[in-house]
Amino acid sequence: MSLSRKRRKELKRLRASAEELWGNQQIVLEHANAVAREASKQLGNVTREELVPRVRDGYNTYVRPGVDQARIAARAAGQGAERTLGSLFGSVLSIGDIANDTRVRRALERVNPRAVVVEEKKGPGVGTILAIGAGVAVAAGIAYAVWQTFRADDELWVADDEPAEPTAS
Repeated sequence: MSLSRKRRKELKRLRASAEELWGNQQIVLEHANAVAREASKQLGNVTREELVPRVRDGYNTYVRPGVDQARIAARAAGQGAERTLGSLFGSVLSIGDIANDTRVRRALERVNPRAVVVEEKKGPGVGTILAIGAGVAVAAGIAYAVWQTFRADDELWVADDEPAEPTAS
């Protein structure tokens, strides 16, 4: 394929222009990558210097007291349950000893079993209610800490400088 001299010059200029454009694009991409690396570095710094301390403070201020209170309540409930179960087992063993006594058996045979009404316990106990309350308190503390951490704060953002408006004369 033969091209005229004019077309070859135009193609040569176009090729040179395309190569120059390619080089400029490479420079722009290198600069964009450098800016992205610096932005990533700054984001890491902001996270380390601002976000982590805020999350830690929020945890220590809002979540940890709830966890400590839940631990204290659970320990108290456990001790109360231990005392209650201890006295319950003692009572059951005492009742078993009494039930084996022949005098008690004779007395029970005389009593009409239909006249004795046994009430059944219904609903959750105190320990269950305390455990649910502690769980709800801990969940609310965590949710509040997360909300405090991620809420929008006007002091965190720096507004861009607005251009001065021309005054009407």
